Amino acid sequence: MDTNSLKRQVTALLSILAEVHGTDELVLKAGKLDSLELMQSEKLTDRVLALERLVHEDPTIMEKRSADEVEEILDELGDHLADLLARRSVEEELEQKISAKMQERHLEYVKEIRTQVLNEEIGPDNAQTLKKYAHLELLEQKSLSRSTTELMVPRTLEEVVGQKQAIKSLLSKLSSPFPQHILVYGPPGVGKTTVARLALQYAKAKGHTPFAEDAPFIEVDGTTLRWDPREVTNPLLGSVHDPIYQGAKRDLADGSVPEPKLGLVTEAHGGILFIDEIGEMDLILQNKLLKVLEDKRVLFESSYYDPSAPQIPKYIHQLFDKGAPADFVLIGATTKDPSEISPAFRSRCAEVFFDPLTPPDIIQIVQAAARRLDVQLEDGVAALIAEYTIEGRRATRLFADAYGLALYRENTAPRDVVITKADLQEVIQASRLSSYVGIKASAEKEVGRILGLGVSGYLGSILEIEAIAFPSREPGKGRVRFNDTAGSMAKDSVFNAASVFRALTGQDLYNYDVHVNIVGGGNIEGPSAGVAILAAIISAVRGLPIPQDIAVTGEISIRGRVKAVGGLHAKIYGAKQAGVRTVYVPADNWDEVSGRSDLKVVAIKEVSEFLNHIFKTDLRCSKWPQAN
Repeated sequence: MDTNSLKRQVTALLSILAEVHGTDELVLKAGKLDSLELMQSEKLTDRVLALERLVHEDPTIMEKRSADEVEEILDELGDHLADLLARRSVEEELEQKISAKMQERHLEYVKEIRTQVLNEEIGPDNAQTLKKYAHLELLEQKSLSRSTTELMVPRTLEEVVGQKQAIKSLLSKLSSPFPQHILVYGPPGVGKTTVARLALQYAKAKGHTPFAEDAPFIEVDGTTLRWDPREVTNPLLGSVHDPIYQGAKRDLADGSVPEPKLGLVTEAHGGILFIDEIGEMDLILQNKLLKVLEDKRVLFESSYYDPSAPQIPKYIHQLFDKGAPADFVLIGATTKDPSEISPAFRSRCAEVFFDPLTPPDIIQIVQAAARRLDVQLEDGVAALIAEYTIEGRRATRLFADAYGLALYRENTAPRDVVITKADLQEVIQASRLSSYVGIKASAEKEVGRILGLGVSGYLGSILEIEAIAFPSREPGKGRVRFNDTAGSMAKDSVFNAASVFRALTGQDLYNYDVHVNIVGGGNIEGPSAGVAILAAIISAVRGLPIPQDIAVTGEISIRGRVKAVGGLHAKIYGAKQAGVRTVYVPADNWDEVSGRSDLKVVAIKEVSEFLNHIFKTDLRCSKWPQAN
């Protein structure tokens, strides 16, 4: 190619640059790149050098090309300019598309649209991640109706069934100028969590409480809280993420700055921290929580923290130097017995006891559920549910299952459904349920059988104790047998009963072969069946019938005294469930149960008092079966 053609090509390329950047901008750029004089030169090599500097934006290019190299260089520069023009054209076209879409969609999606149009693969988002994000947005727009369990949850304290006294006790301790930490005991499904949630709203409405309108209610399950001895993480109290091992934020890690992570106790500051199943927490974590309750603050430590380091933000200095605030009221719920809870915890907390639900309570819960769903119940459905559960949650679950079965059966609108006993029976059979109350009291009398009282957790139950006796083959060589599964303390009660038997009757129990049995093989952990075992033995040996609508609890001493027992409230609850009319309790327990009007309670101090009540005869008379 001749020199004139090359000059025209250089002029054309410079003109293209002027169109791309603008004439004034090109002149300024040429001045900065020390190329202005070269660009205005008449020499071809000078203008080519200026063009190279302008295209590559590099003022250090000094080599002037020979005539043979100029053509090759111009081709290369032409390619660069072609790429530049192509990018400019694509950018303009894309900007037009973006503007059109911005008019159709909200401004908050501008970045997402730009990413979609440009198909950016720079940064955290790309086409695949944005597709997943859009899918999540679509999922958020879909929802099913609320579950029946959610629908049945009480919305006010007045709707909570069977816990009037417990609610009063809890509110009195919480809605005060000086609210207390509280431990709530009770079986599952009786409303402990629901009452705790609603109690904060009640306390906020009282002007004399310290709870602000925005006081938080932080809820966590104690079974999910685990203490890590390395202190790598602690969601309850908070932890420190060291820059090397745990990875603080990048801007902090680059400066070797440890980052404290706040825990739930700080989130609950100024409000309530509710820990369900608090008895399941690790003991060390419980002790650490006690320290926070006393200090009302969480302290952080780290070997990486240097108070004099200039790169540490103020808030991190604050957390390490003063700690994080944690002034809250703790409400801990548990299904465990108080004896299983840390004494240190109990000494710092007020205690509230929720009662097990009774059949009338369950009936009320089921009827309320039917009203909420606008469903009709056949007579006896609610009462039938009450026979199979004492938990509010399970009662509503059985109701919901029967409701679904009725819908399936009738194939009609929900409001026209009638839940029948047949629906519920089918649910009960499918769920393999058995009646909660296995033993029922009756108005009859039986020889060698008496109802005792037991307790497991917060639930009392009836113990069916039976005895049978035969004259021994040889006087004084009879045997007393007792089922091994009942436990060692129950066996001790049998031996105590043998001594008292002789003291009361003047007869030697070992003149008889006696077998005492706890029906069902239940393990009796304490000696509270002593009085019942003695009565069953005397009834069997003497042939005296015992009323089957009474129940008795009490430890028997070898001198015939009736000693106090534990779990009396739960035991009387079990007696009520079984339809018992009269309960005999130790006189030492009388203060716990005096004033009850739901069933007759009789206090006994000596075992002879109880025996006179039920047998109404002289136990020392001569009418005894004789040994062979």
